Amino acid sequence: MGEPKFSRPKFDTPPHPWKKARIEEEHLIQANHGLKNMREIWKAKSQLRRHRRQAMRLIGMVDTTEGHGMREKDDLLRSLHHKGLITKEASLDDILSLNAEDILNRRLQAQVYYKGLACSLKQARQLVTHGHICIGDQKVTIPSYPVTRDEEEIIQYHPSSELNNPDHDIRKAIDGRREMAEYAVDEEEVDPEATKPFADEVAEAAAAAPSAEDGGEA
Repeated sequence: MGEPKFSRPKFDTPPHPWKKARIEEEHLIQANHGLKNMREIWKAKSQLRRHRRQAMRLIGMVDTTEGHGMREKDDLLRSLHHKGLITKEASLDDILSLNAEDILNRRLQAQVYYKGLACSLKQARQLVTHGHICIGDQKVTIPSYPVTRDEEEIIQYHPSSELNNPDHDIRKAIDGRREMAEYAVDEEEVDPEATKPFADEVAEAAAAAPSAEDGGEA
């Protein structure tokens, strides 16, 4: 047992610090998910290894159709489904096909962006850390908070947030991006002369959006 004041790390660092392929891969993941540092990727990979290790152990068991093996398998599948990592009909083999980005996509930061509450993943991180996002009635300021399936539908702006105003610059930028995406569904219906003023307005709103928040990226 270790010293209570000095908790052990809950994730593994890379065994070799200077692998070019790994570094390039992690930089790409960091850019795609708007992460603050590489530790967030290492935590996701460590969590993924634990899930895979447990799945491989169960696959190697003689019989998981009854008794303790079946209960342990059902508990693992139920837990990962609750976390939003697999479907309800998934098997142990599906757990082995998961990757680190599947873990990162369950973070509150990513879910805020996917629900259309922010223009980008970096802005989603900013909104979370600045207290603009809540799950149900509970304000959550941790971008890495793992969102369960039950919590997906109750992610919203905090009641005291100024973003509840539809005329806020960020809300206008979000609505503009959504409308432009709808235009792009069928390029034959896009009228360049009609959409250029709108596109210019959206670009101005998007540029002004970061200034609506106090401070920089968290």
